[in-house]
Amino acid sequence: MQQLQLLEQRSEQGEIDLYYGDETQVSEQGYVPYGWQFRDENISIGAANGKKLNCFGMITRANEFVYQTTTQTITADFMIEQLDRFSFQLNRHAVVVLDNARVHQSKSMHQMQKVWATRGLFIFYLPPYCPHLNIIERVWKELKARWLQPKDYDSDQQLFYSTKLILNAIGKDLFINFNTINIT
Repeated sequence: MQQLQLLEQRSEQGEIDLYYGDETQVSEQGYVPYGWQFRDENISIGAANGKKLNCFGMITRANEFVYQTTTQTITADFMIEQLDRFSFQLNRHAVVVLDNARVHQSKSMHQMQKVWATRGLFIFYLPPYCPHLNIIERVWKELKARWLQPKDYDSDQQLFYSTKLILNAIGKDLFINFNTINIT
């Protein structure tokens, strides 16, 4: 994707800040992408259909991370509120890469882009069906597959607390090497 490569180059040269944004949900159902066991081994994972914590985050390849959580559904209004708040904190032009989720493509989001542009914030939409181009997907995978532990799912309070501790640690104590990810 040539346009994204150009944005990456401008970011590497220090001309812009390039953030990748998206949402994820953490719930008591847990995260089990796959598993295996021996024939005589009994394995169980406790799960519940309880509360959910929705997270919206934005990250740079340098692990600069901004996030917000809510127990409510993430709506276009929520997205606008977060991006609006972010737009007031900019020191230079910034581009946020988003996918084509309905909340990202709402009429009100498109209307706000003119306002944000005056503050130096621009939105770049990925082509449809290209989640592999959004590096924040790797953050969400690490959060669920590695950083959250089975004990964190004991209660919704424990899960939400652990999730917020992890989100606060990203870019400070927890890092991902995004330099090995190529954009093609």
